[in-house]
Amino acid sequence: MSEQKEEPIVDVQETISKAERYIEENKKSLSIIAGAVIILVGGYFAWTKLYLAPLEEEAQGQMFVAERYFEKDSLDKAINGDGQFFGFKDIIENYGLTSSGNLAHMYLGLCYLHKGQFEDAVKELKEYDGEDMMLGPISIGAIGDAYSELGKTDDAIDQYMKASSENKNNFTTPIYLMKAATLYETQGKYKDAVKIYEQLKTDFSESREGREVEKYISLAKEKGGIE
Repeated sequence: MSEQKEEPIVDVQETISKAERYIEENKKSLSIIAGAVIILVGGYFAWTKLYLAPLEEEAQGQMFVAERYFEKDSLDKAINGDGQFFGFKDIIENYGLTSSGNLAHMYLGLCYLHKGQFEDAVKELKEYDGEDMMLGPISIGAIGDAYSELGKTDDAIDQYMKASSENKNNFTTPIYLMKAATLYETQGKYKDAVKIYEQLKTDFSESREGREVEKYISLAKEKGGIE
């Protein structure tokens, strides 16, 4: 018979005694740590519930008015306010820690884009940190629009491709793929354009861009001498 391997015997009482001695010897340090944890948790609660939450509610009220001006194309009032309510610039300055303050960066960037202030648009749009299904790709794509207007075609294509892969969906993804392909054509890169057009045809056939893409494929192949 093979010898059985003996399992080490744990002295439960000795282990408990050592734990008790450690606690007794480090009582002061442990109390300080516990107190610090309580203070941190309490501070976080106070920060989020007593300060940040009311600030967020206040910011949303200001955003509502600024967004209405944006929708009406009253861009100057959307940016700078109307004397009674803040515009996006002041919302960022006064409510920068809130989600509304974050969203204001995107709106301000779009305002600058529409006003032709493309460098300012890029700066603000890059400040926006959003994971929204639609707003995330739109903000990235808008950076591409600004770069395109600035003549930075390669940068614009990079942003359009990034936007197309951000939260893929049947609305924004085809739009930015089409924009990237169009810019490739302006560079004479017809193979790259055709590759994207064929992706639209295969993966987004139900989108407006996908339904119309066949003619773009034919034209790009003809221009590029692609069989």
